[in-house]
Amino acid sequence: MRKKIVIVGGVAGGATTAARLRRLDEKSEIVIFERGEHISFANCGLPYFIGGVIKGRDKLLVQTVKGMTNRFNLDIRTKSEVIAINRQDKKIQVKNLDTGVVYEESYDILILSPGASPIVPGIEGITGNPRVFSLRTIPDAEAIDSYIDQNQAKTAVVVGGGFIGLEMAENLKERNLDVYLVEATDQVQPSLDYEIASLLHTHLREKGVRMILKDSVVKLEGSKVYLQSSQEIEADMIVMAIGVRPENMLAVQAGLETGERGAIRVNGYLQTSDENIYAIGDAIEVKNYVTGLPTNIPLAWPANRQGRLLADNLYGNRKPYRGTLGTSVAKVFDLTAASTGINEKTAAKMGIPYRVIHIHPNSHAGYYPGSTVLDMKMVFTEDGKILGAQAVGRKGAEKRIDVIATAIKGNLTVYDLQDLELAYAPPYSSGKDPVNMIGYAAANLLDHMVKTVQYHEIDDIVAAGNILVDVRQPEEVELGKINGSINIPLPELRKRLGELPKDKPVYLTCQIGLRGYIAARILQQHGYDPINLDGGFRTYTSVYWAVEKKDKGAVKVDDTGKAFTESPEAKIAADKVIDCCGLQCPGPIKQVFENMKLLEGGQVLEILVTDPGFARDIEAWCSKTGNTLLKTELNGDYLKAYLRKGSVKPADQPQVNVVVEEKPKGATLIVFEQNMDKALASFIIATGAASMGKEVTMFFTFWGLNILKKHDAPKVSKDSLEKAFGIMMPRGPRKLPISNMNMGGMGARMIKYVMKKKNVDSLEELLHNAMKMGIKIVACSMSMDVMGIKKEELIDGVEIGGVATMLAKSEESNLNLFF
Repeated sequence: MRKKIVIVGGVAGGATTAARLRRLDEKSEIVIFERGEHISFANCGLPYFIGGVIKGRDKLLVQTVKGMTNRFNLDIRTKSEVIAINRQDKKIQVKNLDTGVVYEESYDILILSPGASPIVPGIEGITGNPRVFSLRTIPDAEAIDSYIDQNQAKTAVVVGGGFIGLEMAENLKERNLDVYLVEATDQVQPSLDYEIASLLHTHLREKGVRMILKDSVVKLEGSKVYLQSSQEIEADMIVMAIGVRPENMLAVQAGLETGERGAIRVNGYLQTSDENIYAIGDAIEVKNYVTGLPTNIPLAWPANRQGRLLADNLYGNRKPYRGTLGTSVAKVFDLTAASTGINEKTAAKMGIPYRVIHIHPNSHAGYYPGSTVLDMKMVFTEDGKILGAQAVGRKGAEKRIDVIATAIKGNLTVYDLQDLELAYAPPYSSGKDPVNMIGYAAANLLDHMVKTVQYHEIDDIVAAGNILVDVRQPEEVELGKINGSINIPLPELRKRLGELPKDKPVYLTCQIGLRGYIAARILQQHGYDPINLDGGFRTYTSVYWAVEKKDKGAVKVDDTGKAFTESPEAKIAADKVIDCCGLQCPGPIKQVFENMKLLEGGQVLEILVTDPGFARDIEAWCSKTGNTLLKTELNGDYLKAYLRKGSVKPADQPQVNVVVEEKPKGATLIVFEQNMDKALASFIIATGAASMGKEVTMFFTFWGLNILKKHDAPKVSKDSLEKAFGIMMPRGPRKLPISNMNMGGMGARMIKYVMKKKNVDSLEELLHNAMKMGIKIVACSMSMDVMGIKKEELIDGVEIGGVATMLAKSEESNLNLFF
């Protein structure tokens, strides 16, 4: 039977419905009314058109009126606004926006796809203000674009930190505007929990966006923007991006039922309270896929899916819309922020019992260049049902969230994530994908393999007198730790169990939670009650170490007494540039240490690195060594840092004489074993300690002496027993075995191959660099006698010393390690 189907609104929902309807029915009359001039355009691309990333408005047009009319035989009427619905007579009133003529159009089936409109708050001075913009259509984008050009706008205030606010902040920065982002709550991107959003806060500030949280605009007057906090901002333009509301005016006037946030209420088949009227897209109330409760989620995927389903339903292929999961992704400069399902805030607000887990895996295999850290969080129930997940990173965040979204739709549990067989090759993933890893971590929690505490609880726990053990290496702890924690490195834990109490919990922390978990397993099996800090120090510092940039340059004084003003936006001229891309820790820090020695006080060093942990390491290094970190910035796959040699202090800060207790500043490492992997670890730690300004001594004894042998040592006079020893022992660093999986030397060769691929210095290079940095290499004289090793066999520059030398150096040190 031939029908007349009228659709109000084009873009995603309306245009999709019309195309599907025509494919199902060649004979029915299909009419689309669109208030704007474009029937189908990429509204999600509008911010990138403003930023100049998308070149030309035509690239935003998904379908033209002519093209869609010819392809699908549709009656498309643009610049035609539907202003009323007569349900009884099944007619609508339409106003031609070009001519002003109002006429009626009949329908058999009416489909409402009006979308959502930007929320414009009732702020004093906003009405009719030529400086105020919102973004919904191509003309909106063109108005912003032309205003920037014609008025040479230099400063913008973006109000709201959701999708549009973040994308506009980035793209206005692309246009070289100074951008303020004002958000009334304590975080941007409400689909994320606070600790994950804090990663975006830090990155936005790094990119020069001046974020103002927990504040709102109350008045506009000329170029002045007044905030509730009494702060004033001079701005050339204001973009309102505080959210959208369903376009429900037609539905309300027609007496159709509305629900959550005024959205049009529909049943599972997208039918309104009138059996002849259907609705789809941003304007309707949907069921939250996770909770089953009504909500309004304005996203592109649901609108497209609803349009296709509705067309099928009208022609007998009835399929209900099962709800909206809310899977989303946003580009925030160099980071990607993605989420699916509900977050922890929502679960807590709704009283849903839940557990959470944080992990920080690499985006792909760590030994393949370009790997970066992913910060992931998952919310789930005690029986393993996945409620939601979040991820932020420079690579691969959306890929992992898409997999978890699919798992939720497939009713998979956290246990099932462990079994997902996902595509792997070193440039794209790891043998255990981050999705597998978060499944393993969640299963460990549910299977009582570990107990956890959250980042926002640990300070109170320590303040209450509980013990917190940091199981990282001492050189890591020196770069930052949680106040009140004690350091017992994981390799020493079994030997130092007696230092820990069994009558109360032992809280644990490490860098990302993994070593804390291993420590918890050790302690639990020795009768302790361990509790691991979920996500480790990285999750903790994402919140508590986020440093806000000041809006105005502060007057500072360098070591010479010269005053200068420094702005976050000022271009920094470097006196020396070093490229450390591809070097792994401690390579970049070592290069910084060596090059800073070549500079004069007040000169600036610029460093390029790809090591993702460098930003925090260099901040701690500067703090420890008395140098000044001026700026760090991310550029694609590498980080750029600027350091000034020497410290600075505020110009108005009075000089204060403080007596500081002098503490030992040395580091002593005793190397007993001849394994290549342990030797590598000892030199890496020694190099890191020397880079922090410590006087380092490495004392080699017994088997460790083989590390110091020359590969082509000269023949020396030895007795038969000494010769036998010499034959059985490796000759120098090239011939050392590894402590595990040596496999007749194959394991050592594999390690060397990976090190070369990863640009990690060889053991010989580490030894040479250590001596070059002034690290003292001492061979134990007594051990040399016992092992039959002569001084001529050792590399040049090695000192010979006895136990008294070692003990004396230990007394001068606050870091003593045994390998």
